[in-house]
Amino acid sequence: MSSLILDAEALYADLRRGLQQLLQSDAPPTHPRLVGVASGGVWLAERLQQDLNLPAPIGVLSSSMHRDDFAQRGLATGAKTHLPFEVNGAHLIVLDDVLYTGRTVRAVLNELFDYGRPASVRLAVLVDRGGRQLPVQADLAVARVSLPAEQSLQLARDASGRLSLEVQGA
Repeated sequence: MSSLILDAEALYADLRRGLQQLLQSDAPPTHPRLVGVASGGVWLAERLQQDLNLPAPIGVLSSSMHRDDFAQRGLATGAKTHLPFEVNGAHLIVLDDVLYTGRTVRAVLNELFDYGRPASVRLAVLVDRGGRQLPVQADLAVARVSLPAEQSLQLARDASGRLSLEVQGA
């Protein structure tokens, strides 16, 4: 079995360029707010907000309260949803590190709509690994990879803020 090697920093640079092109294609400009899915999506949103000079602060979405596998996973400790801006009528870009089954995206969209009704929501991800169980598609996916179901792919960040992608499992 060959090992999967993905350069997260190079993928981030592609995500930044792709998001910049997506924003430039908006007519009229929408001035979107960035919302990161905890935790990898938040790291991406933080850097993109600075690199693209987008409105601050970013928002944070947690999938904990709307997971359909709550009985198996329990309440995850970690980031809580924090949307420090008006959601109603806002144009939002939701960022996540890895798109797989679509269940996390469904959960964070349910969470988001608990806070209001945005004018639009776009999804941008670093990696789409296929395997969808729900009809969810990213507006922007930088890389597409295939992994066995027993493996997971996660974004990691070191103390200096450098990103890496880690394959875990069998």
